[in-house]
Amino acid sequence: MTEIPAFLDSTRPQVPDLAVPRGITPFYLPDQPVRGRLVRLGPLAATLLSRHNHSPPVKALLGQALALAAALATALKFKGSFSVQARGNGPVPMLLADCTDSGALRGYARVDDETAITPESTASAMLGSGYLAFTVDLGLEHDPQQGIVSLEGGTLAAMAEHYFTQSEQLPARVFLAAAETPQGWRASALVLERVAGAGGIDPDMPEEMQEEAWRTATILAETITADELLDDSLTPERLLYRLFHGEGVAVAKPRPLSFGCRCSRSRLSGILEGFPSDDLDHMAVEGDIVMTCEFCNFDFHFPRDTIAGRPETKA
Repeated sequence: MTEIPAFLDSTRPQVPDLAVPRGITPFYLPDQPVRGRLVRLGPLAATLLSRHNHSPPVKALLGQALALAAALATALKFKGSFSVQARGNGPVPMLLADCTDSGALRGYARVDDETAITPESTASAMLGSGYLAFTVDLGLEHDPQQGIVSLEGGTLAAMAEHYFTQSEQLPARVFLAAAETPQGWRASALVLERVAGAGGIDPDMPEEMQEEAWRTATILAETITADELLDDSLTPERLLYRLFHGEGVAVAKPRPLSFGCRCSRSRLSGILEGFPSDDLDHMAVEGDIVMTCEFCNFDFHFPRDTIAGRPETKA
């Protein structure tokens, strides 16, 4: 049988087909301007974080980014992908996690200097000075929507809260956790948002009462611990009840998360076809061009003679 040309081969590498049916648990406090989402990646965290041999501090940082991307993506109504990206001048100069509208999740951390990372390294120490960007990608027919702020704060959660403060959006509180547990790596997020009075359950609630309701909710949320966020035996409903039972917390329909790398031979072949032939010749090693998906860490091999490349332009 003739081999399928690379540009027609949409097959993906052998990566895990894993989904967490109850990865996102939306919730709200009835008659109060407060809503939120509890993210539990469960075994999906271990699968995503095992694609690269990073040190525990980097895995924890990437796990938190994955949970944050999932939490923020599911707050939006869109078709496409939402990404969290941090770029800095530290030993981890790039951190990226994205989540599609259907809950397909992937992430990547680039490490330039592993020796500069210690078990005590904070997010700010690993990322250094730079910026944090939140991007909504609606596809080729639309321009991406992006917000960018400087990296401020010692943790990724603090950096995310700084984004909400600087972008003049409504207040938000972010709690992130990622660590290796007896069940494997786990990652979780609790994101609390204040809803505008006009869009809340009770639009006639006086501003001072709205502010007091928000303050109470954040004080209660601050009692959460990393162990609670990462405990598989503590169901989302039970955890939310433990935090907000006095406020009558209500839970909405859970949403799934899944392993979401979207690489394929056809996609990467299309990228290679955009290079001049001379550049492709220099990329080839022993007759093959190798492209590595940074998300799933899989090597795609393309025989040089199967990639035509961009025609050379004459002066």
